[in-house]
Amino acid sequence: MRIGRKTPKKEKATMSVSLYGNLFFVILELVMAIYTSSQAVLLDAVYDGIEFFMLLPSVFLIPLLYKPSNEKHPFGYMQIETVFIVIKGITMSAVTIGLIANSMNIVLHGGHIVSFDMVAGFELAACLIGVAVTLYLKHRNSTMNSPLIQAEMQGWKIDSIISIGMAAAFFMPKFITFTWFEPWIPYLDSILTIILSMIMLPTPIKTVISGIRDLLLISPGEETIQEIRELIEPQLRECRYSDLYYEVVKTGRKLWISVYITLERDELSVRRFQIFQARCISALAEKYTDFYFELLPEIEFEPEEMEEIAKETVGGEGIRD
Repeated sequence: MRIGRKTPKKEKATMSVSLYGNLFFVILELVMAIYTSSQAVLLDAVYDGIEFFMLLPSVFLIPLLYKPSNEKHPFGYMQIETVFIVIKGITMSAVTIGLIANSMNIVLHGGHIVSFDMVAGFELAACLIGVAVTLYLKHRNSTMNSPLIQAEMQGWKIDSIISIGMAAAFFMPKFITFTWFEPWIPYLDSILTIILSMIMLPTPIKTVISGIRDLLLISPGEETIQEIRELIEPQLRECRYSDLYYEVVKTGRKLWISVYITLERDELSVRRFQIFQARCISALAEKYTDFYFELLPEIEFEPEEMEEIAKETVGGEGIRD
């Protein structure tokens, strides 16, 4: 049974806010990076530029993600979302590594001076706007549970943390007037870029790894499986089973859950079996918003029963070796 919420228009409208916000920041940050020659601001501009160009096609593909599965596409179109997330993660990882290398090159060649006061004020304002957008996305996504919006929210959150860190660092020359600090001022912009890049790098790498697992239809992490067990097993206590076997696959935002149950007794009415399945679906719906669930009986036969079935099937000739 498929469980999912049809909210493509709401999701597209929310993503559009992030899209135009990214475009606004890309333009401002590029102008500021050119004017101040700051590598740290350039890092922000490049990240937001990647966000914009990866977000643009995904906004128009959102209606496709809500199309139902069919014989040609048994898992629907959810894998398209995962492909975009993986490409975005790879691109952001590559750009971050490139900026680290470029900043190290600047450090090795004596560093450079930027307009610290101007950059600090700009980044402080960027932090406040980033926090506002993050809170907006979080509020909108509370009823949708969209991986695309979740990824955007994560991006805005990282941008806000980076901006406040940059603002604090670039205000340092104004407040730290000691003689020992002056030789470090030309390197401040590049060192800050390297530190921020190293902090940011694990996030896109984890996104890529998670996305590749989904594309290869590898079962989600043990934490997800355990959550599903804790939701399912209390609903089946009255069923008198001897074993449960779980098959769980994640495609984009959708979970595909199959539970094979081995019963202790030979018979269970179809009606009662449907009631147990309905209970499991209700329990899962409290945690997950988009999933497919099926409860399947695992039927075991004794060798004598198999022989009898085979005889009936092949006209009494029995099982041939």
